[in-house]
Amino acid sequence: MKIRTTQLTVAPEGEPIFSERAYTVTIDDQSAGEYVVVESLDDQGGKITIDKADWVALRDAIEAMVKECRS
Repeated sequence: MKIRTTQLTVAPEGEPIFSERAYTVTIDDQSAGEYVVVESLDDQGGKITIDKADWVALRDAIEAMVKECRS
């Protein structure tokens, strides 16, 4: 048997893993191939599913917009 990581929790430093500011990033598969699901743990329970083929363009778009955000 091989151990495989299929979920990460991303939370601000010092916050618990159930923080409203935390996200889970999960590899999922509904029998059509793997994809990534990003889910917010806030009350809204927002979910984004990302197909592997779409990741590079989506990542680039997110990075571009983050750079444009005012600090």
